[in-house]
Amino acid sequence: MNAAILGIQAAAAGKTLEDYSSDWMLRHALQRAIEIISEASRSLPEDVRATQPEIPWPRVRTIGNVIRHEYHGLSDTILWGVIIDEIPPLKRAVSALLEQHSAE
Repeated sequence: MNAAILGIQAAAAGKTLEDYSSDWMLRHALQRAIEIISEASRSLPEDVRATQPEIPWPRVRTIGNVIRHEYHGLSDTILWGVIIDEIPPLKRAVSALLEQHSAE
């Protein structure tokens, strides 16, 4: 999950919605990374997710299904918003989880 988050941030750095919308490879790479995050979130135990209540875990889990099964109706604006607005807090939460786990 952390590697996918870091990959999204690296690939999106300095990019705009227009860049995202017009670059097939970028768009699909970022969508795939979001799918990976979604799938990885499913394996986190509830008690672990509960330590990061600010993250909408049910939405994190379901976005992968949306990308996989409703790709024809995906809005570039919405997905770019996820990348710009939702990935940074998720990164902080995952970093905190990794710190907690390494301290145990």
